[in-house]
Amino acid sequence: MAVQGASSCPQSGSVRKITRGRAKRAWRRALVAAAAVMALPGLAGPALAMPTHPLHRTPEGGFEQLMVPSSMGPIKVQVQWAKHGGDAALYLLDGLRARDDFNAWTFETNALQQFADDNITLVMPVGGQSSFYTDWRAPSSTNGQKFTYRWETFLTEELPAFLEGYGVSRTNDAVAGLSMGGSAALALAAYHRDQFKHASSFSGYLNISAPGMREAIRIAMLDAGRFNVDSMAWPWSPAWLRMDPFVFAPQLRNLPLFISASWGVLGPHDHPDSPIGIFNTMNAVALEALSMVNTVSFMARMNQLGIGAHYNLPVAGTHSWGYWQDQLAAARPDILAALGVS
Repeated sequence: MAVQGASSCPQSGSVRKITRGRAKRAWRRALVAAAAVMALPGLAGPALAMPTHPLHRTPEGGFEQLMVPSSMGPIKVQVQWAKHGGDAALYLLDGLRARDDFNAWTFETNALQQFADDNITLVMPVGGQSSFYTDWRAPSSTNGQKFTYRWETFLTEELPAFLEGYGVSRTNDAVAGLSMGGSAALALAAYHRDQFKHASSFSGYLNISAPGMREAIRIAMLDAGRFNVDSMAWPWSPAWLRMDPFVFAPQLRNLPLFISASWGVLGPHDHPDSPIGIFNTMNAVALEALSMVNTVSFMARMNQLGIGAHYNLPVAGTHSWGYWQDQLAAARPDILAALGVS
């Protein structure tokens, strides 16, 4: 029995010729018709420009991981889209030991749940260990870094331009961070008022030019990735002073702010149950006490300038994620109000 459609079919060659001929004639007719339509004014309409970024296709309120081009190479950014497709955004900055796989706000806290029903997009960049989210003068000279950190450029130019293609505003954002990210959040907002309408600092170091602070930061950065503070900025250079909230405080006038730190007293989130746990907790006590000293100094400076802010300075609390989660929840109403999110 002959197989249907086999090449042994006696007239298969002529059938293929007829089919090809019909296909060519149909294709020519389609081209002629298309040309005729395009020639008719009012029917063709203006040419559609191809988007430079993907349109926002993620379900409203969904979570997505993006790879965003930058001068540092592709940067992973974790995003929770606004519940109802709104264009406001909150940038959440990590701490000194920022990891290369996840932004710690996504797994150390319930930040995603806190804003799950709000019409605001959470933007959580991944990486930037010891960077202070600023533009460095050179690659770190103590750990073989192959590129120069350009985090301010990324967060205020490259990333907003990319997210704009997803419907995220470049002019209605807030920024919040803890520890290293706290002082960075204030710096980004101070120098980019067109982008950020609110800034929050949780346990930030807000007087980094105070006696001993640069060397304390040097030790911390060497411990967190062997980064060299001198590669970031020379001592008390314009670039260093530009990073210091105590110095740029006048530029925060009329910007809604939420500033928090604790006194380093053990609280409800401290439960050390091993020698290493006790060591880490004592370290968190010391770091938080230093943050509070910085914050009180910054607050005095702001009061002297007549610049207001929302301060939350509880006694209990250490330099750890449970308390930063609580402070984010406390700042949430201010953030939503500043961005006009209902």
